[in-house]
Amino acid sequence: MSLAAFATLLERLAFTPQRLGKERLLAAAFAGQPDPERGLMLAALTGDLKLRQVTPGLLRGLAEARVDPVLFAASYDFVGDLAETIALIWPEGARSDPPLSEVVQELSTTPKARLPALIAARLDALGGSERYAYLKLATGALRVGVSARLARAAFAGWAGLPLTEVEEIWHALSPPYHELFAWAAGAPRPEAAARAPFRPVMLSTATDLDQLAALDPADFAAEWKWDGIRVQAVSDGGTRRLYSRTGEDISAAFPDVVERMTFEGVLDGELLVRRGDEVAPFGDLQQRLNRKTVTPALLRSHPAGLRLYDVLFWQGRDQRDRPWQDRRAVLADAVAGLDPRIDLSPELAFAGWDDLAALRAAPPSAVIEGVMIKRRDSPYLAGRVRGHWFKWKRDPYLIDAVLMYAQRGHGKRSGYYSDFTFGVWNGDELVPVGKAYFGFTDAELKDLDRFVRNNTVDRFGSVRSVARTRVVEVAFEGLNRSSRHKSGVAMRFPRINRIRDDKPAAEADDLATLQALLDRNPAGSTK
Repeated sequence: MSLAAFATLLERLAFTPQRLGKERLLAAAFAGQPDPERGLMLAALTGDLKLRQVTPGLLRGLAEARVDPVLFAASYDFVGDLAETIALIWPEGARSDPPLSEVVQELSTTPKARLPALIAARLDALGGSERYAYLKLATGALRVGVSARLARAAFAGWAGLPLTEVEEIWHALSPPYHELFAWAAGAPRPEAAARAPFRPVMLSTATDLDQLAALDPADFAAEWKWDGIRVQAVSDGGTRRLYSRTGEDISAAFPDVVERMTFEGVLDGELLVRRGDEVAPFGDLQQRLNRKTVTPALLRSHPAGLRLYDVLFWQGRDQRDRPWQDRRAVLADAVAGLDPRIDLSPELAFAGWDDLAALRAAPPSAVIEGVMIKRRDSPYLAGRVRGHWFKWKRDPYLIDAVLMYAQRGHGKRSGYYSDFTFGVWNGDELVPVGKAYFGFTDAELKDLDRFVRNNTVDRFGSVRSVARTRVVEVAFEGLNRSSRHKSGVAMRFPRINRIRDDKPAAEADDLATLQALLDRNPAGSTK
């Protein structure tokens, strides 16, 4: 596959809204391209290419050396996407069309000091579409509406292989996936990659009291929804691995959990930082995530544990086709023989939905997000299958805040100011407390974008400072203390709930309101 063919594929994927249409495009690419090109294409779309770090600052520096910096800044402000701006504004030169494998190889192996010259030379020799694809490849920001799972599903459909089996071995394969394409051509499944494999997890759908009213509560069980991360613990013939819900192997960051996985099977649960019987806020767990190694000091100060929800395999038997209530019995027996830091998420007693609503409104811990509701006769089904598992999260916190800064969005939103920083009052001063880029309708987005353009008071690169006159109601799931923020607080999952044109900026909330939420919880976090 040449870079030009890759660029064409990216454009067609971006402008094909239907999932089946994207899968057909990918299937045609798998069939029409040789190895290793198609494997590298697949790796780029699934985010599995490991290239040298190409930063926005490096690219901006290259662009400003080739075109007038003021013109570039104005163009970037208008376009909103760095790669697209550079692809459009870069001076045209001689055309070339290198193989995708050549481009990937040089981006993977070129020393950091030589990267600027390499990238500039490539941009000089590429057309506009190829420049865009090259920059997106280099930065890893391939936003073309293709998730990693969609790409894997497209491969499985083209190869005539079960998606569940492809996903089970995916974690152990590496680009350009020679074994994977050999399997598609009739070779045996690469069993060496199947040791302690990841199995796709079962997901839930959101619900509320009105939707639950149509269901018989006797058919369902409920548990707390803990505020950690969903994991799959796999122990297979002496090989132990801990996976995130997307199949990423996170074992290295949690050796204290892995060493306690003294069982033979596959368990599903929540990874939490636990000190004694107390579950720590999510912010504590974040300090353990995304680490290749973990220090002894961090193991002592932030000890991790598992709270189990389900069992997929146990002692050689696949449990996934059994009803939830039968799997729950197997899980209860299994936990009895495990380390105390691997325990069972308790089942909640309720007679009707109003009873469950009362439990949800007053959980025993601030780190509980809500409740999980599971059909008692439900098998363990991969993916988000409606009607089996539901999540009923606690109502979000709401505050009124003042818009302070705005940035352009990316992709389909590159023409709009859609990333908003907002603040609350601390005396006579507004202090930023969060940033939101969703929650509003398309009509509200256009309204906010118009406000930013008409009320800009200062510019800082791509950021616009706006008149402090617009109030928005912000919803958020939780709050943590933070020494990295001037306000001293950090919100979890903030979004703009509605625009408060009925409220003047002077009547927005103050920092004391947020501090009071934290002060009510000695752990320094609230949900």
